Amino acid sequence: MNFHKLLIANRGEIACRIIKTAHEMGISCVAVYTEPDTNSPFVRMADEAVKLNDSYLNGKEIIEAAIDTGAEAIHPGYGFLSENAKFSRDVLKAGLIWVGPSSKVITSMGDKLKAKEIAEKAGVPTLPMTTNPNKANEIGYPILIKAAAGGGGKGMRIVEDKKELKEAILGAKREAKTGFGDDRVFIERYVARSRHIEIQVLGDKHGNVVHLGERECSIQRRHQKIIEESPSPRVNSKMRNAMGDAALKLARKLKYESAGTVEFLVDDKTGEFWFLEVNTRLQVEHPVTEEVTGKDLVYEQLRIARGEELGYSQDDITWEGSSIEARLYAEDPSNDFLPATGTLIAYENDTNIDARWDTGIEQGSVVGTDFDPMLAKVITKGKTRTDAANKLALALESMHIGGVTTNRDFLVASLRTKDFLDGKTTSDFIEKTNPQRSVILEGSNLESAACALALWIQGKNRENANILKGMPTGWRNSRLPKQNLKLSYLDKELMISYKSNRDGSFDINENTKARIKEWTPGGIDIEVNNRRFFSKVTQDNDQAVVHGPWGDALFNIIPRFSLPGNELQAGGLIAPMPGKVIDLKVKVGSKVKKGETLVILEAMKMEHQVKASADGKVTKVLIKKDDQLENGALLMVLDS
Repeated sequence: MNFHKLLIANRGEIACRIIKTAHEMGISCVAVYTEPDTNSPFVRMADEAVKLNDSYLNGKEIIEAAIDTGAEAIHPGYGFLSENAKFSRDVLKAGLIWVGPSSKVITSMGDKLKAKEIAEKAGVPTLPMTTNPNKANEIGYPILIKAAAGGGGKGMRIVEDKKELKEAILGAKREAKTGFGDDRVFIERYVARSRHIEIQVLGDKHGNVVHLGERECSIQRRHQKIIEESPSPRVNSKMRNAMGDAALKLARKLKYESAGTVEFLVDDKTGEFWFLEVNTRLQVEHPVTEEVTGKDLVYEQLRIARGEELGYSQDDITWEGSSIEARLYAEDPSNDFLPATGTLIAYENDTNIDARWDTGIEQGSVVGTDFDPMLAKVITKGKTRTDAANKLALALESMHIGGVTTNRDFLVASLRTKDFLDGKTTSDFIEKTNPQRSVILEGSNLESAACALALWIQGKNRENANILKGMPTGWRNSRLPKQNLKLSYLDKELMISYKSNRDGSFDINENTKARIKEWTPGGIDIEVNNRRFFSKVTQDNDQAVVHGPWGDALFNIIPRFSLPGNELQAGGLIAPMPGKVIDLKVKVGSKVKKGETLVILEAMKMEHQVKASADGKVTKVLIKKDDQLENGALLMVLDS
């Protein structure tokens, strides 16, 4: 069953990740891509690529691409068709090798209700649940509504009160239908102070099954993971053995082949655990397991697909150190973590920091609404958990990124909280700990960043000068005013006035003294009032991203003359993100209360409610159902 050419039925960072290991094994790779991904790194990284006419969900077209290019195997990555049983069957029918478990296992575990039934038969504990809304009271509030056919937070709702049940079920069913083509949902007990802990399993075609320990994935927003780690600070050896044994029981009953994950919900107080689901694919968070075990999971998947035995037993598995992964998203933590869009003006990690970057984008990449907003996974390993957390925070803080709003600052703040370092990482971590959502520059930090930008721009101007290139900037043979640069940062306008002195220093504004130690096209080594630092600087037209010890700051360079722009309409309600209008709950003349849902938008297969910020009356409605909106589009006008 050996193969030398592999088609990857996926995109972005996971496609890059698979290509890397496949190349190390001497396997050439075929990428498939759609129009938005024409310039993506994974397309160039592959040995050849096929443009799809439809989407990453068109299994027939992907199989045809494999056959046309001579690929003998298909790796589905995660998401898209990775847990589509029909696709896996079609791959085998076409005479190709499927890198993953059998379609029978995918079918049974893809249906959460069926999966719970099989888990119970295998002797694995499960949470109380029902498919009948009338029996919700028997489970007891709060309850959790979940999609039967998928995960990733889609089709999931927490319900605190019986009054909210009907609307929550309708919303969950809509989201499940959009995300998985199946609107079935079920109701389960909700455990508030819980942890999400999963066990990584590997099984070959010869009946050998092992587990590679646990990953904790409790820190989530919108029921989606953002920080994962291995080992878990809550799990001791006794608990690890119990959860590992339960996962192996289920894996053996399923006759599991390839890599898979058995997810459990753990009561933080008692340590009691219950089966949640089996993910019949590679997990986004798989790198932390690789870091502590030394096992390359993609390598193991490809070996198993070739029919090879694992070649080791459970007693051979060892764990060393601690590894933590953070998911860098294009989203706004200060605005309920809503997805963000735009063009990455700057995107560069600091290679001096020992961290692993799994990414599929680069400087200049456009972040739109076509795909999940994850930009990268950043992974560190340390001798201790504290070492790993500190390294990860520093790696994130040291990266140069701008042009798109991200959760970078929020991740750094989370990793440095006392609760995180103490291992208090239950599912209510964000609500309980409330890490800082973003870094806003003020005082001397803002002044230093603005000075660095102003003097970098003057250095760029001197570098690009066609005449008198060696003349000091702003030199005159008479007394004239200082040079000026007008900037805006968030809602602040800044005027930087500077002049150069004979000793090479600069006087800036009233009381600031600066000196350039070194200027390069990519940044500036500068001393501002005796504080020396290096700033990476990236400019794109009238925008510039400045990185320093404080992180990154995005400035707008205000031209001396500007055309008048559109004014905001008083009382206007705007779209907080780009998306499609799937429900419009009001019309002109409707009276609304503060907090009332007015519009439901769908973006990236998730629903987002736009609510009234105050009591009022709708005087204008500027949208209709099914409209596709841009971020900031005017939705309606309220007279409060």
